[in-house]
Amino acid sequence: MVKIKQIICVLLLAVLSGTVFAQNNTNSPYTRYGYGQLSDQGFGNSKAMGGLAVGVRDRLHINPTNPASYTAIDSLTFLFDMGFTLQNTNFSDGTTKINAKNSSFDYVAMQFRLRRGLAFTLGLLPYSNVGYNLQQSITDSEDATGNHVISYYGDGGLHQVLAGVGMNLFKGFSVGANASFLWGEISKTRSVIFSSTTSGANSFVEETNTNIRDVKFDFGAQYEHRFNKKNKIIVGATFTPKNSLNNDTYVSTVSSTTVQKDTIATFETPNSFAIGFTYKYDERLMVGIDYALQQWGDATYMDAKKSFCDYSKISLGVEYLPSFVGRSFFSSLKYRAGAYVSSPYYKAQGDGGETFRAAKEFGVSAGVAIPLIRSRSIINLSAQYAKVTGQRNNLLDEKYLRINIGITFNERWFAKLKVH
Repeated sequence: MVKIKQIICVLLLAVLSGTVFAQNNTNSPYTRYGYGQLSDQGFGNSKAMGGLAVGVRDRLHINPTNPASYTAIDSLTFLFDMGFTLQNTNFSDGTTKINAKNSSFDYVAMQFRLRRGLAFTLGLLPYSNVGYNLQQSITDSEDATGNHVISYYGDGGLHQVLAGVGMNLFKGFSVGANASFLWGEISKTRSVIFSSTTSGANSFVEETNTNIRDVKFDFGAQYEHRFNKKNKIIVGATFTPKNSLNNDTYVSTVSSTTVQKDTIATFETPNSFAIGFTYKYDERLMVGIDYALQQWGDATYMDAKKSFCDYSKISLGVEYLPSFVGRSFFSSLKYRAGAYVSSPYYKAQGDGGETFRAAKEFGVSAGVAIPLIRSRSIINLSAQYAKVTGQRNNLLDEKYLRINIGITFNERWFAKLKVH
């Protein structure tokens, strides 16, 4: 009966988190490009290590980035993981600064072993977020069409429910796969309002609403090689194939003279690759590096090819546990740190019609894992500083401070009780 109640609580939390995902949790002007800001798919421990995940195997945490890692769970354990983020952002164009604060419920997932060498995971997490509200005033001296105001507004995003399995094929080698249902709605509005019609130009409002429903698949593999009792390495790799997304898209353009409606239905997500390497010493020290590449440059968006740049990311991370049996509170904590450099997929257009990569991103992070007293459960706390740098003078710089809170419930559900 206790386990049934716990399962009901898990399902309720999943429903509630789905409601929270629908809320706007970003204010970045860069989210006007494509599907918006791509979400970090890592959980609490990964966020503290700069996103390190592809080569990470941890029986105490769920790692959906590489489904091959699911097999690290032991036979008696049921894991339930959820995470939150508090975010403070500063935007600057060199002269004006704007501050915004957001919060979000990031993910919820559960994991358990089906049988020896086979594990199952079910989770709900975001794929992308859109949220911006911009306005630009043009005067006669800047544009021959006359005084006018251009406004941009957008919100929404994509979310995913995933079901994944991991399997041990032979000693040290595991494979896994996630099947995800991807859904969401993105709304974008662009308006141009002229102060007069003397120039012959007409004001207009263009609204685009896209509703996406589709399935995507992610595949992963990990190989663990142990040199001796205390030293081992893990090599991991993941692949997500290119996918054409089912959608309903409605474009409406209203001007002072015409009303035009159109339907556009070609959207794609790219081929994505990642490789990771970690080294572990005595199960107390772990260091690793990941490299990820997403070929957005080959993906079609709203019937347009070459709408994006390829996305790449390098992550470095470390985790250290002073002692298995800590004599003090601080010696029983796991300490984590990391850094990353990435090139987002945003592509902007210059005044001369040329296209270029809109931004670069850099981030550092640090955190701790706090074991709960008389429990196998863990609280993961981390802080992350990230800077997004615009690649032209007319693009904004963004500085983020994120506080990530992850809670991992670790229960021994499948232990058999003995009566003496």
